[in-house]
Amino acid sequence: MKIEYRKKFLKELSKILRQSFNWHGARLDFLAKFIVALLTVRSVNLTKMAEAFSGKAKIDSHYKRLQRFFKEFKLDFVQITGFVLNHFSMENGLVLAIDRTNWKVGKKNINFLVLALVYKGIALPLMWTCLDKQGSSSTQERIAFLKHFFEVIDPQQIRFLLADREFIGKAWFGYIINQISVRIRIKKDTQISNSKGHLVNAFTLFRNLKPGEIRVLSGIRQVCGHPLYVVGLKQADGEYVIIATTDSPKIALEDYRLRWNIETLFSCLKSRGFNLEDTHMTDLERLEKLMGLLTIAFCWILLTGERRFEHKPIRIGKHGRYVKSIFRYGFEQMKNVFINASIKLDKLHQIFSIILPKAGSPELFYMRC
Repeated sequence: MKIEYRKKFLKELSKILRQSFNWHGARLDFLAKFIVALLTVRSVNLTKMAEAFSGKAKIDSHYKRLQRFFKEFKLDFVQITGFVLNHFSMENGLVLAIDRTNWKVGKKNINFLVLALVYKGIALPLMWTCLDKQGSSSTQERIAFLKHFFEVIDPQQIRFLLADREFIGKAWFGYIINQISVRIRIKKDTQISNSKGHLVNAFTLFRNLKPGEIRVLSGIRQVCGHPLYVVGLKQADGEYVIIATTDSPKIALEDYRLRWNIETLFSCLKSRGFNLEDTHMTDLERLEKLMGLLTIAFCWILLTGERRFEHKPIRIGKHGRYVKSIFRYGFEQMKNVFINASIKLDKLHQIFSIILPKAGSPELFYMRC
């Protein structure tokens, strides 16, 4: 792309982004360049991104600008949550999933706790925090995390929360089930009450199931000291999937299967998309800013994939599944159009229009004003 045209291209993108983010002009210019560079190199490694950054400055100057942004700029994460909900709001309420993704940079553990919106086979980050430690989040950490989220989002707009076996415990259950509905997988040796009210290991109430068979325990049971419904499945490999739920036990297992969408998100952020593990950052605040920028780019790519799918559906392979994900479909189109923008003006304007705020700001239905 010619330098003069690239300037116009990035200026127009900055104007579009300004309608969702009330940042200073230089910050919007940076965001536009960041997204284009991210799509070009498919990596969050700042050295690689600096090579793809637009402008007459030398690569070292671009690298320093990238470093300054993550060091100095205060990112408004609530605006990013609003951006996600504006484009992906759900008519029947929000289905959320909470989980961690972690890796190492040298000897430093990078450990993200993420709360995401489940959406059509994938999930979108709504809030996240970087834990300054290795391993599972503590009860205190996750309660503080959710309290902060509920300051932004009205709990009444949440259909239910999905969580894996890490997210159990008496104090945690005591907090969360008084806020929202949940579908949480419990460990097979978690103590729950049997039909006589005696506490037993959860799996003993399901061990006579045949592989693939499901059982919904009758009535309310005590789970970690709290009244919940319990449903269990014995898998073909003999492993148990046991779900504690506040309501709707007959469909709780079906609901819980949606939790896998957050794993798909992590895969897209990492090896299948942005190669998040390529970052050399170890500062927690800078990593959280990086996740914020990736969330904006991720949402845009997904919206582009959806729009492209409406006009030209993805081919179904011999295995009976789509040969590409919506994320990859959007990623490919955005990269191709950005590289060839001077000869694909119509498609470029279509892609730009995708991230314009929807009329009526539907995110206000969910967000506390």
